[in-house]
Amino acid sequence: MAKQVEKVDANHFFNLLTSPQLLESVETLLPEYRERKYPPTVCLAMFLGQVLSADGSCQKAVNEAIVNRLLSGLAADSANTGGYCRARQRLPAGMVYDLVRQTGALLSEHTPAPWLWRGRHVKLVDGTTTLLPDSAQNQASYPQHGNQVRGAGFPMARLVGVMSLANGAVLDVAMGPYKGKGTGEHGLFRELKEGFVAGDVMLADSYYCSYFLLADLLARGVDVVFEQHGARKTDFRTGDRLGPRDHVVQWCKSAVRPVWMTAEAYAGYPDALMLRETKVDKKVLVTSFLNPREVCKRELKGLFLQRWNVEVDLRHIKTTLGMETLSCKTPPMCEKEVWIHMLAYNLIRLLMAQAAVHAGVLPRQLSFKHTLQVWVAWSQRQFLSGAPEDTAGLFRLIARIRVGNRPGRIEPRLVKRRPKPFSRLQTTRREARENIKMYGRPKRVAA
Repeated sequence: MAKQVEKVDANHFFNLLTSPQLLESVETLLPEYRERKYPPTVCLAMFLGQVLSADGSCQKAVNEAIVNRLLSGLAADSANTGGYCRARQRLPAGMVYDLVRQTGALLSEHTPAPWLWRGRHVKLVDGTTTLLPDSAQNQASYPQHGNQVRGAGFPMARLVGVMSLANGAVLDVAMGPYKGKGTGEHGLFRELKEGFVAGDVMLADSYYCSYFLLADLLARGVDVVFEQHGARKTDFRTGDRLGPRDHVVQWCKSAVRPVWMTAEAYAGYPDALMLRETKVDKKVLVTSFLNPREVCKRELKGLFLQRWNVEVDLRHIKTTLGMETLSCKTPPMCEKEVWIHMLAYNLIRLLMAQAAVHAGVLPRQLSFKHTLQVWVAWSQRQFLSGAPEDTAGLFRLIARIRVGNRPGRIEPRLVKRRPKPFSRLQTTRREARENIKMYGRPKRVAA
C-alpha cells in the first residue's frame, strides 16, 4: 500500500499532462538513490506542487504529503520540513534542466503545421531579472544592484530565455549575475545560440540587433526579425530600394574588435552583411527576409507584433507562478528553483497544447492562469475521489476560457495604488534594529 501511495505522489502530476514519453525521460534521468522518505520522483512532484501553489512554503508541501498518506490509510509522518529540504538539495539540477529542455522539445516536435509561421518555428528571445533572498552566499554569487546600499538590497540574477511563438514553451534558459563581465543579455544569449538550427526564425527587440549576433545566426541558416537598434541610423535613400521605406542595405563589420572577442573569432566574421530595413508603424525592422515578394511588409509587421507574447510569457512565469522573488538561501538551490519554475510552466503549456488540439484552436488563444487554476483544482479532486481520469473532460474545461484579441493594446506604466508611509530600508536589518533601540522608530513619511 505504501508503495502505491508513493507511486501516486510521484507520477500523478505527470499522468494527466503528458504522454508516456516524459515519464520515460524521468525514469532515465533519475540518479541512483536509497529508499528514503522523499525519493527523487516524490521530491520533484512536491517541488512542482510548491511552484503551482499560492502558498509555496515547504511546510505546506509536507503537510499535503501527510494528508495524502492519511487519506490513503497510512500512518502520518512527521510534519518537520528538514527531511524534505534535504531531499530538495539532493535532487540533481541537471535532471530538472534536462526535463525543461525535453518538454520544450517535445512540444516543438509535435506542433501542428497550422500553428507555425509559414511552416517555420519562430523563437522568441528576451531577458528579465529575479531577486534572491539576502543571504551571504547569494550576495557573493549574485551581487545586488549597484545603486543600492550594501545590505539594503537583494541579490539579483539575470535570465535570458528562448520561447516558442507557436506553443509558448520555454526551450532553453541561461542564468547569470545581474552585473559583471559576460553577464549581459548578449553574453547569456551566446550560451543559447546552439539551440538554433537552420530554418528557425528568431524574433526579438532592438537590444539584440547587433552585427555579430546577426552574423552568427545567419551562418546557422536562421532568419531574423528585429527592431532597429536606436544607436544605428537608417537612411532609406541608400541601398537597393524595394518600396516606400523599404530597402536592402549593406552592414559593414566594425573596425574595432569587441573586448570580449578573440582576434581569431573576429577575423572569422564576414566583412559585410546584406540586410533588409523596412519601416512599419513608426518602427524600423531589420530582417534577413530580403525578397519582398516572398515576405511583404504586412507579414513582417504582423510577425513583429507577436513579439509581445514573450513579455506575457515571462509575466506568467514571474507573476502567476511567483518567480519574481526566489526563496532558497544558496545559489545552487536558487538555480534549481528557477529550473523548477520553468518545468512547471512547460507542463502547463503541455496541457494547454493538448487542450488546443482537442478544441481546434491555437494555444495562444487559451488562458494560462485559467489552465493553472483548473489543473490545481482537478488534481486535488481527482486524488480524493479516486475516479478514473477523464482527460477529455479536463481539456474541455481548459478550452472554455479564451483570451481576448487586443491588437495594439497600450497600457500606462504607472502605479495607481499608493505606497505605505514608510521610508526604504537603507542599511542592514541588524543596524536598523540597533538604531531603533538607541533613537526610537523613525517618523512616517508623507504618502
